Amino acid sequence: MSREGRAIVAGRAEGRALVLGEALSFWGGVDVETGRIIDASHAARGACVTGRILVMPSGRGSSSSASVLAESIRRQTGPLAILLARPDPILTVGAMVARALYGRDCPVILCDIDGIGEGDLIEIDAPADSASCAVTIGAA
Repeated sequence: MSREGRAIVAGRAEGRALVLGEALSFWGGVDVETGRIIDASHAARGACVTGRILVMPSGRGSSSSASVLAESIRRQTGPLAILLARPDPILTVGAMVARALYGRDCPVILCDIDGIGEGDLIEIDAPADSASCAVTIGAA
């Protein structure tokens, strides 16, 4: 299955989907040392974002989430990319800061996330010279 997305932060990534049914705040929600979701009220508590394509409706919460996301990307405990149904400026800033300060990419893509399943293989090709990008999804 393939769909078109809009690249908010460009880049390439390939990995398995971690699908969250609700928004996640990185501030107080993700442990930067392990990549584990630690928000006690989140349905995915205990899941790990490290090395995964994070798929969720949107981000949630504090502007400090940008710094937590950037730090997790720097430590390589963050997601490989983030697919969002709705734009989130805080996560966008975090990914942009990680690229600018640490030279590490974490594409942030807006696209239809319906039908993406846990563990699906996702490939993102979001060139820097285009706002549109290709998102390819293979079943787990």
